[in-house]
Amino acid sequence: MDDFDPDRTHDDGVAYARRRDADDPLSGFQDRFDVPDDIYLDGNSLGPISDAAEQALERAVEEWRELGIRGWTDAGRPWFWYGESLGDDLAPLVGADGEEVVVANSTTVNIHTLVGTFLDARGDRPPGILVNELDFPTDHYAIRAQLRQRGYDPDEHLHVVESRDGRTIAEADIVAAVDDHEVGIVFMPSVLYRSGQLLDIERITSAAHERNALAGFDLAHSVGVVPHDLSDVGVDFAVWCHYKYLNAGPGAIAGLYVNDRHFGTTPALAGWWGHEKETQFELRERFTPADSAGAWQIGTVPVFSAAPLAGVLELVDEAGIDAIRAKSLALTSYLIALVDDRLADLDCSIATPRAPDERGGHVAIEHPEAERVSETLRERGIVVDFRPPNIVRVCPAPLYTRFVDVWEFTEQLREVLTNRDYENADVGDEVT
Repeated sequence: MDDFDPDRTHDDGVAYARRRDADDPLSGFQDRFDVPDDIYLDGNSLGPISDAAEQALERAVEEWRELGIRGWTDAGRPWFWYGESLGDDLAPLVGADGEEVVVANSTTVNIHTLVGTFLDARGDRPPGILVNELDFPTDHYAIRAQLRQRGYDPDEHLHVVESRDGRTIAEADIVAAVDDHEVGIVFMPSVLYRSGQLLDIERITSAAHERNALAGFDLAHSVGVVPHDLSDVGVDFAVWCHYKYLNAGPGAIAGLYVNDRHFGTTPALAGWWGHEKETQFELRERFTPADSAGAWQIGTVPVFSAAPLAGVLELVDEAGIDAIRAKSLALTSYLIALVDDRLADLDCSIATPRAPDERGGHVAIEHPEAERVSETLRERGIVVDFRPPNIVRVCPAPLYTRFVDVWEFTEQLREVLTNRDYENADVGDEVT
């Protein structure tokens, strides 16, 4: 699918969107999802269920019913190797070898264990860790905890790159901060969760390595919608979740990547499921880590939290990550153009970078009444989410969102703003 051409939308209305949908090579995937509302644009928080995810979960339940404990060895995808097997399937999405990827734990737990691991194994690298002020807060919570546990004052050793505009982080400022501080680990998101800015992982990794620092990334807002080349770029470690663009369900098991040059490093949070598989059930007194990313598993794999991912990865493989990225860029380009053309006169502005190679899969629309606007749209069956203080996040996820959905969203938003319907919204504490 080609990227968006703004000249083709003017004076064309919904007809343009219908033409794009008719030409969409991924159009058949929409019918494979059960979308709970008229228009669901919140897949960067929680993706909807697909037939593939549901069928994979049902298979796991039936294997439990039919095999009992033998499921660990005799299931179609043996549970004993579940994390490693799913890691093999995930590896092409992040540009890694299968042994460098494993499905395990939760995203925050993975930050704890990987940051802790590389603090312990820092050698001649300083204990300082570089983050940015627009990170999702859990990243900072975990990093500060790992510093404290090793006797380091987080206020001294956690260095924060500030934003110039409150929306984005300049990569030049990241590089400068590595020079200005004693930094042993650079830990950044691939995509900023509020604005949707996509950072240049290769540039950041190279800058870190040139200064004797490791490069780690939180890929929560890019896995499944942006292709990655972690191994080729030389990234040291990464973490991510699977309930956003990979639609593996609420609380789905997370994933992690460790470059193979770090195999053999002792995990900070050791657990029996990360023991080398060949001797795991010898139940030795001392921990012997697996010679793979599997070493960073901790407890027994939660099969039912992992099973939907098995189905989803089959679906994503069928669609192709490059086709997914191409449609995502086309959808977000279309959305940005419509906001500029039809909503700018109603106090709406775009907080997401406009260059395609600088944005992930969602668009941040700024409006002074963003929270009430978001709730009003929900009441109309159009699900978006709000991020303080003034962001309506809109995610046209490419596997189940049509161009017509993007058009209808902007029409509904224009009506809400023109009529000031949001003034009656009852805002609460919904989890999004």
